[in-house]
Amino acid sequence: MASFLQVENVSKSYGPKVLFQNINMNINEGDKMALIAPNGTGKTSLLRILAGVESSDGDGKIKFLKDIRIAFLAQDNVYDGNLTIWDVVSSESSDSAKHEVEEILYSLKLTDPQQHIRELSGGEIKRVALACMFVKKPDFLVMDEPTNHLDLETIEYLEEYFTRQRCTLLMVTHDRYFLDRVCNHIIEMADGTLYHYDGNYSYYLQKREERMQNLRRDADRARNLFRTELDWMRRMPCARGTKAKYRIDAFYELKEKAQWREEERNLNINVQSARLGKKIVNCSHMGYRYDTWTGLEDFTYNFAPGEKIGIVGKNGVGKSTFLNLITGELSPTSGSIERGETVRFGYYRQKGIEFNPNDTVIDAVREIAEVVTLGDGKNVPISTFLNYFLFPPNMHYNKIEKLSGGEKRRLYLLTVLMQNPNVLILDEPTNDLDILTLNVLEEYLKGFAGSVIIVSHDRFFLDKIADHLFVFEGEGQVKDFVGSYSDYREYIKEKEKQKRAAERELAQKEAKKKSQENLNAAPKKKKLSYKEQRELEQLENDIAALEEEKKILEGKLSGGEISSKELGEASVRIGEVMNLLDEKELRWLELNDN
Repeated sequence: MASFLQVENVSKSYGPKVLFQNINMNINEGDKMALIAPNGTGKTSLLRILAGVESSDGDGKIKFLKDIRIAFLAQDNVYDGNLTIWDVVSSESSDSAKHEVEEILYSLKLTDPQQHIRELSGGEIKRVALACMFVKKPDFLVMDEPTNHLDLETIEYLEEYFTRQRCTLLMVTHDRYFLDRVCNHIIEMADGTLYHYDGNYSYYLQKREERMQNLRRDADRARNLFRTELDWMRRMPCARGTKAKYRIDAFYELKEKAQWREEERNLNINVQSARLGKKIVNCSHMGYRYDTWTGLEDFTYNFAPGEKIGIVGKNGVGKSTFLNLITGELSPTSGSIERGETVRFGYYRQKGIEFNPNDTVIDAVREIAEVVTLGDGKNVPISTFLNYFLFPPNMHYNKIEKLSGGEKRRLYLLTVLMQNPNVLILDEPTNDLDILTLNVLEEYLKGFAGSVIIVSHDRFFLDKIADHLFVFEGEGQVKDFVGSYSDYREYIKEKEKQKRAAERELAQKEAKKKSQENLNAAPKKKKLSYKEQRELEQLENDIAALEEEKKILEGKLSGGEISSKELGEASVRIGEVMNLLDEKELRWLELNDN
């Protein structure tokens, strides 16, 4: 396969802080790579350097294959609010025909191309950015958090698209299901070094643990041998001979190995929640309308202590509005809502808060409190609490403007939790947080004694936390689904399958009815030949078999238990199966129309 990208000795520093140094990597045609690293280690900077948005330090080299088209999806995208969707997307297209641009907009559910950018939600702007990327018909896509701000339906569309397409990708994403189902190669950035894993996210977790076990074992062996060599060094006079000098050199290499320590960044979320009574939030026939838009209609529910609810639905159907109603930032336009006297909300908003960029990290949190109460009742100073959230003392006096996007989100999470809430309202909490932080946050929320209400597009996160779901279906309608998000998707897929079967059955009946009517109206009209009749019967058998194969392949792709090779084969095959289904269903309809 052709080498699409070669990176040699690329480095990046900001003042005294070294993000990475002398990075080397190679990406071949067809690779679908993900870069994994903690927040603040330079993931976004590396992608921006590769995309030509930022420059690297020193004499590093970045070589792309000649004449390939490259598209970059930034984490945040800013457009002129006075332009329309069509203005923005069509301006990025060099050779796409009008109908191709229209198809891309339709596939991303941007159904009103003349809508102005200033009228769009964050998720809609992200879909505009994706459309701008697709119209370039890129050979190589570089994407920074492509699933941020998208609804689950769009994420699953992207997942299916990238799985079926033979494209070359390099991305940063915290979406673990997306990693598992799309990527065939994981790059881990640790201590300024890249480690490569030829497989998906599940494979990476397995092999990374094996690598860490080997490092621990090597370090233990080095420490045992180091004691012997240290004793020899202490007894040995200044070396004169070649052998002695060789042993001394080997001693210092051994010393470096022996001093290795596993430096895991251990986020410690151990915050006490305030006492919570039996009454949380009681909603009775609650509704909310704004002009002609209905965000909620006749909603009745009494929230219970300790329950954990996930909220899902398309962008713009009222999920964030619902959270603002719960917390009292908005008042319902109909019905009523009552909140318990002991309720103390911790509201983690999607947009976060506006920190003063010139404030230091410790100044920002001292505005809230000087001490924090931990889960065991112990009070600790805010400087200690910052350490728990991976802000060591050498970062306490860093200006907030110097923090990465993920570090700012982690600092925001800290400011929410340090106030000891007993009802957590989390609006897209996974955006911009690294996978390590997400894993720790998940464990904290699972053991959280209070109530949790989460809006999230992260399916893995929802599956681990939510007991049941509020599904926002639009027009103010909310359905309570008992089960995980994966259970809900299986339920939806089964409903869609039943709907397709019903539509096919109805089409068959209509075709037979039409055929009979035509036969009665024109007795001499040509019937299906024997060959066509056999073809029709075979088509029905083929369609049923392909539907079953599609279901099996979907199970393999979502199970996370097959090898990277099998994953690639299944991805290719499901595309073939779907194309065959379209062809055979079209032919079936043609024969039935005769």
